[in-house]
Amino acid sequence: MNVLHYACELFEGMKAYRGEDGRIRLFRPELNMARMRRSAARSALPDFDGKELLECIKELVRLDQAWVPDQKGASLYIRPTIIATEPMLGVHVSKTAKLFVITGPAGAYFNTFAPVSLLADPQYIRAAKGGVGAFKMGCNYAPTLMLGEVAKQKGCHQVLWLAGPEQYVTEVGAMNVFMYWKNERGEDELITASLDSGIILPGVTRQSILELSREIGGFKVTERDFTMKELTKAVKENRVYEMFGAGTAVVVTPIDRILYNNGGREEELKIPLMDSEKSLMQRVFKAITDIQFGRASRPQWTVEI
Repeated sequence: MNVLHYACELFEGMKAYRGEDGRIRLFRPELNMARMRRSAARSALPDFDGKELLECIKELVRLDQAWVPDQKGASLYIRPTIIATEPMLGVHVSKTAKLFVITGPAGAYFNTFAPVSLLADPQYIRAAKGGVGAFKMGCNYAPTLMLGEVAKQKGCHQVLWLAGPEQYVTEVGAMNVFMYWKNERGEDELITASLDSGIILPGVTRQSILELSREIGGFKVTERDFTMKELTKAVKENRVYEMFGAGTAVVVTPIDRILYNNGGREEELKIPLMDSEKSLMQRVFKAITDIQFGRASRPQWTVEI
């Protein structure tokens, strides 16, 4: 089968949430459908009608609704997938493909707000310009596993992926990364890597955090490439308020330590954790989960089953 030899496949990750009102909701699923179609085009796999697939997913969740948990923070994970299925060896576009969706109940990915530590080693990269880092394909994940094991051996939970000789801060494990800091102009700012390079996955949670943060106001919200040098300098000058990863699995998770391979010398950077009343991370977490679980109304962001 083509997919087993040449990794010609893609997938999405989304969830169904059982609200406190008993209703089941999907969170911004149209963004997942649009991203899945972009991944299909880049993989030379067949296009599909995103609206029609979403209707199929809604019907599947209706059938599987008994599996949607009602425990706090739990959900039904939904994974739409396309794989190349032509039973022939040879590197070429597959003439056949299969689109399918699997579901399964999922608890909270990490303990709520339990901080994670990161290994940052610039000799390894997750994605390069012109590649497929901005698409949700399995081939982006397999090469990261070895360094993930190295991170664990060094007492870290995840990898902070850097890119290029400038050592741009890109992603955390399989999550987008945010830093809330006081920039060198003295402005409070939430910053995350730009999508312009084509190496960052355009996360649904990432987009939601940016939109909500601009609504909250009182600080600058910026999408731009920033370097490990900037981050290190800010940590040493006590200008970093907090850092966190963001994604469908976790929503958000705080970062409290980075083990940085700085020119062959390991340097430990301690990242502050903000009090809950001041934490921007916790504010956006509450805003997103309130919408997901029906505690706050934002009908343009949810689809009821």
